[in-house]
Amino acid sequence: MTTFNWTISTLEYDLTENNSVITAHWRCTATDDAGEFSAGSYGTCGFSADPEATDFVPYAELTEEVVLGWCFEDGIDQEATEASLQANLDLQMAPVKASGVPW
Repeated sequence: MTTFNWTISTLEYDLTENNSVITAHWRCTATDDAGEFSAGSYGTCGFSADPEATDFVPYAELTEEVVLGWCFEDGIDQEATEASLQANLDLQMAPVKASGVPW
């Protein structure tokens, strides 16, 4: 079993537009149950918020869950990211290539 941990590292926001978030920096870390192997992915997601929209969330009221939801809605493929990290872990646990010399 693998544990996937999604986090928002930081937010960039526009001070002139009611602190509207314009970029979220996200990270996903995958760890096997034994804690011996891990893999990670990092990226950004851009937004163009409308402070006048009825679903606008003020900066002070944002949560990590809300922003991660925006990232997933805006094109970050959660399943594909997790599958890629799982493939990385699988190769770490059962390598198919090696390097070195016989002497």
